[in-house]
Amino acid sequence: MAEVVIYTTQVCPYCNAAKALFQKKGVAFSEIDVSGDAAKRAWLVEASGQRTVPQIFIDGKSFGGFSDVSALDQRGQLDVALRGET
Repeated sequence: MAEVVIYTTQVCPYCNAAKALFQKKGVAFSEIDVSGDAAKRAWLVEASGQRTVPQIFIDGKSFGGFSDVSALDQRGQLDVALRGET
């Protein structure tokens, strides 16, 4: 199974939705809270090209936020990414 990392903040409903999606799928993930951490936020913008959270990385590759990953899941492509077949 792929390594999933979700960058979040404390007050973020989309972060909670992303975590719930992976929990529902039975996929373990690491959560990194970037609240109040300017250096991590700056790195996240550089790595993902986005300022918003959550930002979801699968095997080190940015897959965007909750809406992006949810759309992948609806198309059946999230499971492919989680198997490392992207």
